[in-house]
Amino acid sequence: MPIEVKKKSGESASSLLYNFTKRIKRSGVLKEARKRRFHKRRVSRLKRRFSAIHRENKRKEINEARKLGIL
Repeated sequence: MPIEVKKKSGESASSLLYNFTKRIKRSGVLKEARKRRFHKRRVSRLKRRFSAIHRENKRKEINEARKLGIL
C-alpha cells in the first residue's frame, strides 16, 4: 500500500515534506524497515553449544592461571 500525500493549494514544499514524513512515521513503515534491517538470525544449536564449551574451557584456564599466580 503506497503512501500518498497530495499538495494542497498554497502549501509550500517544506510543509508538504513535513506532512509526508509525519504520515510515514504514523504508518510504521520506518519501524518495520529498521526491524528488518537490523534483524539477526538465530545462531544454530550446535554453534551455541560449541561456544558454551569454549567459554567454560577458557574460564577454567583463567582460574588455573589465577591459582598459579600467573594472572
